[in-house]
Amino acid sequence: MRVALYARYSSDLQRDASIEDQLRLCRGHAERQGWTVVDSYSDRAISGASMLRPGLQELIADAARGRFDIVLAEAMDRLSRDQEDIAGLYKRLSFADVRIVTIAEGDISEMHIGLKGTMNALFLKDLALKTHRGLRGRIEAGKSGGGNAYGYKIIRSFAADGTPTAGEREINPIEAETVRRIFRDFVNGQSPRAIAHALNKESIPGPSGVGWGQSTINGNAERGTGILNNELYIGRLVWNRLRYVKDPATGKRVSRPNPPESWVVTEVPELRIVDDELWQAVKSRQSKARNPVASSRAL
Repeated sequence: MRVALYARYSSDLQRDASIEDQLRLCRGHAERQGWTVVDSYSDRAISGASMLRPGLQELIADAARGRFDIVLAEAMDRLSRDQEDIAGLYKRLSFADVRIVTIAEGDISEMHIGLKGTMNALFLKDLALKTHRGLRGRIEAGKSGGGNAYGYKIIRSFAADGTPTAGEREINPIEAETVRRIFRDFVNGQSPRAIAHALNKESIPGPSGVGWGQSTINGNAERGTGILNNELYIGRLVWNRLRYVKDPATGKRVSRPNPPESWVVTEVPELRIVDDELWQAVKSRQSKARNPVASSRAL
């Protein structure tokens, strides 16, 4: 029997060695069964809740070409943790006359798909709730919930017991001055496009070291995105504005706004970059731009 191996790990916190460990176990199992390993596929640091994995997509395509008879993985959750996705994968491989076998569950059948798929879906939901709860605690303590905003730098420090602390940040003076410049230029009548052009012309690095674009500055006021809408610049850390759901048609995550009552707001005055007067001047110009008719009537 011709067998293809598949391995995956889901987080940047895990190691590439995890892939090799899984493949080694699978090779040993295949050898004991007298199967011939024709290829191996893997995905590194990619969630099992998504089917948009290059290794898995290549495996599906090769299965359709008849390259192997069996797909062997360490466990079903390596292939997918999503109940609908694992059922779809099972149907596609069955249509190609390819069996799914895992070291943990054995020969996969419809019963495994139903029961194990449900268990994995519940695991993902529980993991999401625990992660969300942990992030909320960090935000309420005034720390970062993940990532960083332009104008700040991450502080690397250690607790009294020697363990590294995460989420601490402080103002980056050079980037902070660029933030204030963007606010002033906008209030003085420049468009986000013109501001971005000027910053790029002066070779001032933007967020993540890339160039500036109009959307980076303007963002979306309702969603709190963009330089001009980031309330952290006035010392307010706002979290949970958005939630992310997977589009079943594409498998990609899309953002949806949360109601204001579900936001978590923490005052962090030590991280203020922009004063209230400048902030309100920006909000006033944005409001006039969104409602030009009402603004002209007020005049």
